[in-house]
Amino acid sequence: MANKPISIDVEFNVEFYDVDSMQIVWHGNYVKYMEVARCALLSALHYHYLDMEKSGYAWPVVEIKLKYIRSLRFMQRVRITATLLEYENCLKIGYVFCDAESGTVLNKAESMQMAVDMKTMESCFVSPQCFMDRVHEYIKIQGNADA
Repeated sequence: MANKPISIDVEFNVEFYDVDSMQIVWHGNYVKYMEVARCALLSALHYHYLDMEKSGYAWPVVEIKLKYIRSLRFMQRVRITATLLEYENCLKIGYVFCDAESGTVLNKAESMQMAVDMKTMESCFVSPQCFMDRVHEYIKIQGNADA
């Protein structure tokens, strides 16, 4: 039986401070929303940013892709689904922004982070075992929950 994708949903209302004079979310704020969803996903894996630091690795963002389909608007309820797409060589997460009421897809995005060993300040081209262990443990628990 194949593992289900590791995903988490985060919902929020578009606030006034995130919109421009036309009451549309300024394009740069999408990255902030992605960060909120990414943090929720990492917390579910028990490998949030403080865990990363304790494990001796930093995970800088090396690539972001955004596909703007529909504008997010002031007071709109939005759901972001963050899904772990790759973890063995990098931390790659896919994001789907949807209207929380209708389910209409609003935007799609991806982010990629690479591990950096904080002792040597060198990039790791394979994810550290401590992170892989967290993902495998999550998959194991998820499999047991479905049994």
